[in-house]
Amino acid sequence: MTPNTAIEFLIWLLIVSSIIAVLASRLRIPYTVALVIGGLVLGSLHRLPILQIVTERERPNWLTPNIVLILFLPPLLFEGSIKIQLQALKRNLVPILLLANVGVLVATLITGFAIHWVFGLSLMVALLFGSIISATDPISVLSIFDETGVAKRLSTIVEGESLFNDGTAVVLFGILVEGIATGHLNVATGIAQFVVVVLGAAALGAFLGYLASEITRRIDEPRIEITLTTILAYSAYLLAQNLHLSGVIATVAAGLIVGNIGARSGMSPRTRVALWSFWEYAAFVINSLLFLLIGLQVRIGDLLRSWQATLLAIGAVLIGRALSVYALTPVSNLFAQKIPLAWQHVLVWGGLRGALALALALSLESTVPYRSELLTWTFGVVAFSIIVQGLTIKPLLGLLGVKGTAEGEYERARVRQLALSSARAELDNLRGCRALSAPLYARLRQELEGSLARAESEIEELYLKDASRAEDELRTARVQLSAAERETIQRALRDGLISAATAANMIEAVDEQIERLGERQAKQADDRAEVPEKQTG
Repeated sequence: MTPNTAIEFLIWLLIVSSIIAVLASRLRIPYTVALVIGGLVLGSLHRLPILQIVTERERPNWLTPNIVLILFLPPLLFEGSIKIQLQALKRNLVPILLLANVGVLVATLITGFAIHWVFGLSLMVALLFGSIISATDPISVLSIFDETGVAKRLSTIVEGESLFNDGTAVVLFGILVEGIATGHLNVATGIAQFVVVVLGAAALGAFLGYLASEITRRIDEPRIEITLTTILAYSAYLLAQNLHLSGVIATVAAGLIVGNIGARSGMSPRTRVALWSFWEYAAFVINSLLFLLIGLQVRIGDLLRSWQATLLAIGAVLIGRALSVYALTPVSNLFAQKIPLAWQHVLVWGGLRGALALALALSLESTVPYRSELLTWTFGVVAFSIIVQGLTIKPLLGLLGVKGTAEGEYERARVRQLALSSARAELDNLRGCRALSAPLYARLRQELEGSLARAESEIEELYLKDASRAEDELRTARVQLSAAERETIQRALRDGLISAATAANMIEAVDEQIERLGERQAKQADDRAEVPEKQTG
């Protein structure tokens, strides 16, 4: 395989993925599901001369563990983490951490013991399969959530769990591989190693994210700032791996810091728009290549020859997922806002498996016992979850009545107001740097002011219909003003206007104020969502 052929293969994949995207839109099926099906079809038609460029004989081995874990995984993790709001994550931290850590361990144990009992594999190898297949990859599920208007809290739980359980699964996989290689597994040592790897990676990623945020705060050049975030995504992963920490957790932590600190307080509106657009496109391209390659990688012949064993493996995985969710959500409900039973069903069936499972399975050395069987079962579970579960999750949402409140007049009017305000700020910036003449500036300013006046008038009318809207906006504004106070205090400290002790006391007071306002706002939002949640339960 020459470099030219590899590039040609890549271009053909992008062409095929674009065609599949159009067909998926017309057929109204999840894009990722369509990509996997397309890959399966192409892989089955490898004898046709016109398709030889994407066949087994011609294509490079793109789905090696190094490519998936190093080239594809960091940007996908980073793109997912920069979109999550820390406040929403904090409010749902209990169920997310339970499912992403204890849930992965429970699912691994249940799946492993089931495989051990059914197939007679050694317990260590069976548990290894459980760790390979325990992490979820809900890309297609989240896109369906967006289409159907599922409650934001459910989306946050699903997305947060998927971000963090990747790291848990990878660490657990490494411990079990080492145990198989050495012939024994020290549980106490494994737990200590797990804690060090996860916490160390989180600290490293948070530090790198904060460092990048401080750099972006001092510059205002979208291309440079976007390049910096790209470097951060890969450097956090690679540095953590070289330090024998979790690259997954480090990348997620870095993305959370940049998305909630660097982007929101250190980037201009112009840079933020460019940043979100870049990472959305990057995720689209990588997911297009990745899910199409998954379909090409799955061997239909191998699955058909061992269909009974594959079905039993799928059943074991579903049982492990179900028991972990249904056992842990009651525990979560004791310490956090309750998760309705209908949501629990969605969490079970929406726990799709994806590229990480394939990458971990492919990374197994040939000396690992039953390696070929583990690969076949992994391919079967991934194909089943993406195609069958991915296609049926939307009807399940309708059957369970799990739907959020669609955007109403108020939400649309507020977004319109914010968009016009950002446009006015950008217009002033263009005039300030002499990029726009005075007559054109005055004309555009007048047009924007008229549009803003109409949007604000519409919002005032909506306030008269629902006074709680104004209270929500007032609380949000107070939180933002408190955050501005905190930034000013930090700037005064850097400039030497106040001592570190005084700054610490003042920041602590402001943080307490922000915390109280945030909790009050979250509680009222949860109270408003409580009635529909009870109905779905």
